Formats: sequence, structure tokens, C-alpha cells
Amino acid sequence: MTRLHTRNIRPIPILVYHQIDRAPAKGKPFRSLYVAPEAFARQMRWLARLGYTGMSMTALMPYLKGEKTGKVVGVTFDDGYQNNLTHALPVLMQHGFSSTCYAVSGLLGKTNLWDEKIGIVQTPLMTADELRQWVSGGQEVGSHTLQHSQLPSSTDSDSLADIEHGKAILELATGLPAQHFCYPFGQFDERHVEMADRAGFQTATTTARSRCHNGVDMLMLPRVPVLRSTTLPLLWLKVATGYEDRRSQ
Repeated sequence: MTRLHTRNIRPIPILVYHQIDRAPAKGKPFRSLYVAPEAFARQMRWLARLGYTGMSMTALMPYLKGEKTGKVVGVTFDDGYQNNLTHALPVLMQHGFSSTCYAVSGLLGKTNLWDEKIGIVQTPLMTADELRQWVSGGQEVGSHTLQHSQLPSSTDSDSLADIEHGKAILELATGLPAQHFCYPFGQFDERHVEMADRAGFQTATTTARSRCHNGVDMLMLPRVPVLRSTTLPLLWLKVATGYEDRRSQ
């Protein structure tokens, strides 16, 4: 397939969240990836008041392609946690925002098992039925592979199977095409970009920090992390200025 590149005139931020919930006790790893429900609600309300529209990757595509312009921000969630459904969905619906949640299709209804060895608290992931509830609420589901594998540590055949089977099983679970992909752990190289292309994904997001500028590969889109420590003034810097762009340099 022919790889597409962004053609947007203005930089477009794609926010990345993980868990929308209370953080575990101090000392637990990766507490930074938790955003409290009330903080998330404030952030979405703030974006709406400033005239931004939160969008899923599909809704964002015309802006990334330069076909539309406006105050838009991509909203993405990695891993498919159940707390995204319970805490984020009502807020997104309240503001008329859409988003993309990248689910690990081989672990639906289970927990974040890929984190267990390093002591991260195990948290329920959405079931297939809950993913359909997410979609019914105006949201989108993207693929985060079959098992949340470390692609560079896998053989090419295993990586391709994880990407392609992850997409196929997710489509069976939701009854909808899975058009958007996210590299697990943000780890990938050119081989995996080509695999995502071969699998037919329209976009793929990374953990590289920056807003999306003109000319970025659609299968290597950077994002803007929103963390437990992200205040509203800092979020404004991340969204409206070159603050995150400088992190990519």
C-alpha cells in the first residue's frame, strides 16, 4: 500500500491517556499513567470552553490530510481499560467528543497481564460487550495487537501475526473495521510500520512526543501524553504551543 503523510497546515495534538481512575498507593510503578476522573472531566471541559473538539482518529483524518481545518485535538486511550468506559465515556458524551481506545484483543475481559512481572496493579480490561457499549457511545476502537507484545523482541512472523490477528479478532468482537493501530510500549521499527501498512491500518500512533506537523508519516504519528501530574496550564502548553514539539528534538 502507499504510505500517506499528514498535510495539515496547523499542528494537531493527539492526546494519549491510559487509565482514568484513582492512582494506586505511593511506591507503585507507573502511577503517572493514572488521571483521576475529576481531572479528566476538568480537562475535557477546559478544551470545550477553549473551542476545541475532541476527536477519534477516524474523525481526525480529514484534518490530518489537510482536507479540513479547525480547533481539533485527537483523544486516544491505550490498552482498553474498563475505567475508560465507566469514567471517560460519560464525560466525552457530555461534550460531544469522540475518541479512539486501542484495545488488546487477545486479553478482552482480562487484565493488563503484560505489566504483571514489573509489579503494576492489575486492572480489568473491557470485554467485547463493553467495547460495543463504548462504540454505542460514539467512540471508536483501534487495535493494540493481540497480546500487547514487544514487537522488536519478537520474530517477524510472530510480530505480523500479533498485528494481523489482533486486528481480525477485534473486528469480530466489535463488528466494525479496525482502521487504526497503536504500537505496544511505543516500541517498533520500520519492519513493524510496514506490517501495519500491510494489515491495512490507516493510521498508527506512537509514544514519540510532539504534535502532528505537516509531512509526518500517518503510520508513525506522535502524541501528547497526559499524565497524573498534568495541570490545566500545562495541558494548554502541550496543546497550543510548541512545548511538546521540543520534546521530539
